[in-house]
Parts: sequence; structure tokens; C-alpha cells
Amino acid sequence: MSGSITVMGLGSGNPEHLTLGSLRKLREAQERYVRTKEHPVVSWLEETGVRFTSFDAVYEAKEDFPSVYAEIVERLIERANRLPEEQEVIYAVPGHPMVAEATVKLLRERCPAEQIALNIIGGESFLDVAFARLGFDPIEGFQLLDASDVSAGTFNPRLHTLIGQVYDEFTASDVKLSLMDIYPDDYEITVGHALGVEGSEQIVTVPLYELDRVSGFGNLSLVYVPADMDDALRIRSLDRLHEIVSILRSPGGCPWDREQTHQSIRKNLIEETYEVLETIDEDDPDHMREELGDLLLQIMLHSQMEEEVGTFSVFDVIQELNEKLVYRHPHVFGELSAEDAEAALRNWDAMKAEEKRRKGIEPERLSALSGVPRDLPALMKAYKLQKKAAKVGFDWEHIDAVWAKLEEEIFELREAVKMKDLSEQTLELGDVLFSVVNAARFIGVDPEEALSQTISKFVRRFSYVEQRLHEAGKTPGTSSLVEMDNLWEEAKENERR
Repeated sequence: MSGSITVMGLGSGNPEHLTLGSLRKLREAQERYVRTKEHPVVSWLEETGVRFTSFDAVYEAKEDFPSVYAEIVERLIERANRLPEEQEVIYAVPGHPMVAEATVKLLRERCPAEQIALNIIGGESFLDVAFARLGFDPIEGFQLLDASDVSAGTFNPRLHTLIGQVYDEFTASDVKLSLMDIYPDDYEITVGHALGVEGSEQIVTVPLYELDRVSGFGNLSLVYVPADMDDALRIRSLDRLHEIVSILRSPGGCPWDREQTHQSIRKNLIEETYEVLETIDEDDPDHMREELGDLLLQIMLHSQMEEEVGTFSVFDVIQELNEKLVYRHPHVFGELSAEDAEAALRNWDAMKAEEKRRKGIEPERLSALSGVPRDLPALMKAYKLQKKAAKVGFDWEHIDAVWAKLEEEIFELREAVKMKDLSEQTLELGDVLFSVVNAARFIGVDPEEALSQTISKFVRRFSYVEQRLHEAGKTPGTSSLVEMDNLWEEAKENERR
């Protein structure tokens, strides 16, 4: 059996708060390690004759904190494995071992597998001192964040917040930028250095934009953001959006929103999607932001309707999406690899098929054409159906056969026009369009996108014709076709230039 590891908390920084039991154990220990000597209690202990081996050199040798913590744990385990069962390694850490101490978390994961006994001796946490010195009760609502994890997505302004591990001005700058996503630049926050350490404690309240200009950041520094119930501070959060939509649909909310059903706003979902596509085509980020919001509102409304009858909420939607994204990307979140986009798509399809099997669906028994939405625009639907058919080998071998089929369908359309049979003309025109889609697929062009570009080009050129006619005091209705055709050619020539 190996020796054991005992992790001991050195407290928040005041030597007087170190317990007699901890002090006695430290003095009697044979093997003493400390994560860092940059702590007031370590200096005091060494003055009294208690010497430590520190891991400060590891911080200098490694490029990031996770690597530092992993190396420290590796060395502690290696040392414990060399000791007889009755001996222990004492590992001292600032504060309380179970509060914001990454090495202890790693030790708790590694020691059982290594068959090393791990003991934890608590100490005064920096939280204990912070509650007293900053004057708030955590029962009112409290969150503790690591400086490296602060973001609008992890932050709840309604809770008292302490941000630890603010080691230097660079870290403080990162925290400041994250908080500015939520708070006004002049919002008052508090910086605490060495709380509870006599002669070293500093508490400074500054506007947010000055956070990284405060001097004195180090191992014992933190940032405190008081709880604030102002809804304006939650305006960037999904929680607030969910709350607003819920209010709109409530008995005291908006009469119009309350009356809507899935069917009544079904078309809105399609319209908002096309408005987003328009902003993409126009390369207009500001307008895109607005239209994406309108599209998100449709998702929120449909989810809210289901939440009201108890089937699911928007958070269930998000959960299912997250699970799907992780599951279908085993080359990112799992053990598989993907060297290019084609390999990634194969992984996606394989995981998608496995999902169906888990639901009791046999992918092999499904039609090769399954999975194409019924209500897709016809051009887009034809393209997707052809791609699926081609995937299982139902396709022309060469593009020459595609041209021959297209010519055949055009001939049949002409014959149908001669017959003046509207029903037959409709069918033959559909065949021509379907053949054009086939040609588009063969040359690698999305027909929907191609037609959209042509429509935009037509609108642009016709607008030019209208503008030139307007300048001449005319309209298309009062102009000849020859005149308009000349202006059309002029518009084409201008585009070429």
C-alpha cells in the first residue's frame, strides 16, 4: 500500500485563524508541500521553523493553469506511492481545500484509482471573510465564479457574486470586458485584496471601466458584484426572454399573443425565415441581427404554447439540441476523427442513423427519400430528393444524359403547348423544371440559390429601367418595349463595367 495524502487549508491569510490542530499537524509532518508560498500564512509558518517544498516553479515551467494543476497532482501522487502505508504527504493550500481549489478536485478524481487514501482538513475560506467584510448574506442568493469562466451566459445579476482567481491586471481586464456585456461601463463594483489580513487588506469600490486600473492584484484578490434586481441587467439573457414571452401569453399579458395558436402563426415562421435569408443575401449584419431575433421569437412562442400544456419548454428544446450536437459530432466530442467536411458528414449521418435505431426505427427499412420536409419550396425539395436518390445509385452516369433528358422534356412541353391542354402543360413544365434541377445538381450549383441570384439581378436591372424612365418623365406603361429593352441592355453594360 502507498502512503496517504492529507490536504490542509491554510485559511484566508490571517495566521491567527489557523487552528491549533492544523498547526500541530504541520509541525509534526515529515513531508510538507505547499501549492504556492505566495500566502501570508506560509511566510509566518516558515518564520516559526515549519518549512515547505513549494510548487511555485511549476507555475513558471507550464504555459497554462490546467497544466500546472495536473503536474502538481502527478508529483504528489508519485511521492505518496513511494511512502509506506503509515506515512502521509501533507499538501497545504490557500483558503479551504474544497473552495475553488482545482488541485484538490483532481486529487479526488485520481487518488481512488491509485489506491491512495486522501484526507481533507478544512480551513477558513476566503468566502467566510468576504461575507463579513463585504457585508452580504449568501442566503439572499450567491454565486462564486472563477475569473476565467465569467461570461454573460454564466452570470446572474440577481445574485451576489464573488469572482475569484483574479491574479493580475490582465485577468481583471478579461473580467471587466465580460461584465461590460451585462452592466453599464460606470456600474460600481468592489475589489478586495487580502481580505482579513491585518496590514494588507484593501477594499476599493470603482466604476466597472476602471477595474483593471486598480493596483495590487494577486493571489488573494477578488471582485464583488452586488445583487441587483434591475431587469435591464438581464436583457441579454435567455431567461429574461423566456420570462417576457411567458408574460405576453399570460392572462394579464397581450390579448393578441394570448389568442395565437401553432396554426395561426405557422406562416410567420416561414416569413421570418425568408427575411433572415434576405439579410444574408444583402450582407447586412445589423438587419440580420434584428431578423434573427424575430425568428427566435417564433421559436419562443411555439415553445411557450407547449409549456402551457405541459409537454415541453424552450429549455427542453435547448437540451435536446445540445445533446444532439454533442452526439452527432463524435469527431469533436468523442473518440472518432474527421479529416475533412465529407468525413464529418459521414459521422453525422452514422450517428443520426443510430439515433433512429434507439427510437425503434430501422433506417435500412426507411425509403431512401425519407427525411425531406413536406412543405419545402418545390425547387429546394426537388434538389434534396434528387440528392437522396443519387446517394443510393439512382442517377445519371454522365451529364450528357442530363442534357438529353432536358432537351426531351422541353420538346414534350412544346408539344403540350400546341395541344393547348393546361393540365398537360403543367405536368410537362414540371418535368422541365425537375430536369433543370438535375442539371444544377450535376454541376454543383444549388438551384434555389441560383434562381434567387437571378431574381435579384432582374429586380436590380428593372429598377434601373424604371429609374431612367422616371428621369425622362415616363413610366413602363407609357414606354415602348424597344425603349425599355435598350435601357435593360444599358443596365447590363453598367454591371459589366
